[in-house]
Amino acid sequence: MPKDSRDLPPVEELLTTAVTELGGSERPGQVKMAQAVRDAVEGKEHLAVQAGTGTGKSLAYLVPAIRHAAETDNAVVVSTATIALQRQLVDRDLPRLADALEGVLHHRPEFAILKGRRNYLCRHKMGAGMPDDEEDQLFDPREVSATGRMVQRIQEWASETETGDRDELVPGVNDQAWRQFSVHAKECLGAQRCPSGAECFAELARERAGQADVVVTNHALLAIDAMEDFPVLPEHDVVVVDEAHELVDRVTSVVTDELSESTVGVAVRRVGRLIEQALADRLQEAGEDLAALLAAAPPGRVDDLPQSLGLTLALVRDSAYACIKALGPRNKDKDDPENAGLRKATFTALDEVHDTAQRMLDAFGGDSEADRAEVVWLDEGRGRIPPTLRVAPLSVGGMLRDKLFGDRTVVLTSATLALGGSFDGMARQWGLSGDDWTGLDVGSPFDHPRSGILYVAKHLPQPGRDGLPEEYLTEITELIEAAGGRTLGLFSSMRAAKAATEALRERLDVPLLCQGDDSTSQLVKQFAADPATCLFGTLSLWQGVDVPGPSLTLVIIDRIPFPRPDDPLASARQRHVAATGGNGFMAVAATHAALLLAQGAGRLLRSMNDRGVVAVLDPRLATARYGGFLLGSLPPFWRTTDPAKVREALTRLTDGA
Repeated sequence: MPKDSRDLPPVEELLTTAVTELGGSERPGQVKMAQAVRDAVEGKEHLAVQAGTGTGKSLAYLVPAIRHAAETDNAVVVSTATIALQRQLVDRDLPRLADALEGVLHHRPEFAILKGRRNYLCRHKMGAGMPDDEEDQLFDPREVSATGRMVQRIQEWASETETGDRDELVPGVNDQAWRQFSVHAKECLGAQRCPSGAECFAELARERAGQADVVVTNHALLAIDAMEDFPVLPEHDVVVVDEAHELVDRVTSVVTDELSESTVGVAVRRVGRLIEQALADRLQEAGEDLAALLAAAPPGRVDDLPQSLGLTLALVRDSAYACIKALGPRNKDKDDPENAGLRKATFTALDEVHDTAQRMLDAFGGDSEADRAEVVWLDEGRGRIPPTLRVAPLSVGGMLRDKLFGDRTVVLTSATLALGGSFDGMARQWGLSGDDWTGLDVGSPFDHPRSGILYVAKHLPQPGRDGLPEEYLTEITELIEAAGGRTLGLFSSMRAAKAATEALRERLDVPLLCQGDDSTSQLVKQFAADPATCLFGTLSLWQGVDVPGPSLTLVIIDRIPFPRPDDPLASARQRHVAATGGNGFMAVAATHAALLLAQGAGRLLRSMNDRGVVAVLDPRLATARYGGFLLGSLPPFWRTTDPAKVREALTRLTDGA
C-alpha cells in the first residue's frame, strides 16, 4: 500500500541524514537540486539540472527518488550513459545510501541493475546448441582458437554464475564468443514458451528490478523500453536521466539500422535450414548484388536514390519477404521449443533485412529537404567489416517527446547542459518545448576563477587539415615543460593524437602515453600514478577521465571539436535545420562542439584542491563570431590569451606541488 507522505521525513532531512552518515558535508547546490527534483516529481513537471563536478548530484537525485518510491510503491528508473557510472551507483552510492536511510524509512531501500537481454547468458541457447551465425573461414585461425578458449571459459562460468551477467565474467570475452550464448530481445521465445524460462537470467534480473525502489539501467535500454511495444523495465512513473548530454546520441544509435552483406548473410544461413533452397539462394544472390554495389560506391551520405541502389534494395526486400512467407505461421512450432527458437531467430533476421531495406527506400520519399525525416549513408568497409549502408532519423526529439516524456516525469541532469548559458538547445534536441519543463543550474562548489585559467592561444594560426602545424607542437612543448608533465592532451582525431605523441617524444623528457598503447583504463591509471606523465588521446578521454590531484594540472585541447564536415549524420541534420528555417551550424555543429569543449574542460578540476590550466590552441575560440557561444558553455575560469602568463602560472603550480 502507498504510504502517507506525512509518515516520511522531508527530502531535506533525508539528505542531511545521508550526507552525515556518509561522512560528507552538505553543499548548497546539492540541497537546491534535491529540492528541485522533489518539486518536479510532485508537480509532474520535467526538469533539466546542470550540476557541476563536486556538487554531489547522485545523492541529490537519489534521495528524492527513494523517498518517492517509498511513498508510492513505484520504482524510479535511473538511466546512465556509461558503465562506469552504473557501477558507481550500484557498487558504491546506492549500497551506502541504503545503509544510511534504512533506519528512517519504512524499509531498507532496494535497488537493482537491469541491462539489455543480450548482456545475459541464455540457458536455452546453451542447451539447444543453436549454431553461431559467424563463418569461421572469415577469421584468422589464431583468432578462432582464441575465441574457442573464450567459449570454453563461458561454459565453465555458466555453471557457477548466479546472475549470468556478462560484466561479471573477468577477464572479458569477445563478441563472437558471447553471441553463441546470448540472444536479442526479438529472438527470445519468452519466459512462457521457453523451456528454460523459469531459470532465465534476464527474467530473473527483471524480477529483481520489479521489486526494487531504484532500477539502474542505460540510455539504450531506456529508449528500447519507451519505443517498443513490449515493456522492458518495471512499471515506473519517474525517470532520472544522468549524463543527459549523451541521451540523443544513445537513442539515435538504438534507432539506427544497417544493411550489408553480413546482415543478409546471417538471414540466409538461418533460413536455409528451414525452407526450400531456391528461395534462400534468391536472397543470397540479392545480398551479393548489394555487396557488389556497395563495394563500388563512394562512402558518405546518399542524398538521392540511384536507380541501381533502389532496384537492389527492392530486390533484397522482396527476397526476404518471400522467405518470410515460405516459413509459414510464426507460432507454427510453439510446442517444439528447440525448433521454435531457431524459427524465432530466423524471423528476426529476415524482418531486420526486409524492414531496413524498406526503411531506406522510404527515406527518399520527401518532396524537399525540409520534408526529409531520415538520412542514409554508406560506411566503407574496414578489415573484416564489409561496406555497410545505414539509416537514421534526422531528429529523435519527436520520438522522445511522445514515448519518453509523454506519461512519466523525467529529470535530466549532467555537468554540461546549459550551452551558451541556455538549456534551450538541449531541450529542442530532447523534443521539449513550451512550459512543460524547467531548467536549473545549481552551479559548482569549485571557485573556477581562482582555481583555473582558460588560455586561448590567439596568436597561433587557424588549424588546418594537414595535421598539427609546427607552431602547435612548439606551443604544446612549452606548456608541458612549464607544467612539468601533468598534462592531458585532448585531440580532435586519433591521427592528431598519434602525430603529436610521435613528434613530442623526441622533444620532451617526460613520459608520454598515447591512447591505443594499452587499454584506456590502464593508461589512465599510469597517468594518475606518476605526476610527470602526460596522456594524449581522443574522444573517450574527453569525457571519461577523473584524475584529481597533482597528476593533472594542464588540459590541452588542440582544436574546437566540430563534427567532421563529411560526418553524414551531423551534416544531414545541419542541412535539415537550415531547410526548415533554423541556423544549422549553431544548432548542430556549434552545439556538438560546445558539449565536447565543456566536457573536456571539466577534466581539470575534480577536487576542491585542484588547480590548473585549460589551454585551447584553436584561436577561433577568441576570434570567431560563434566564440561567445562556446565560451558561454565553459566553466567560468579566469581567461587570458597571453602565453607568457600561462607558462608562469604553470611553473608556479609545478614548483609548489
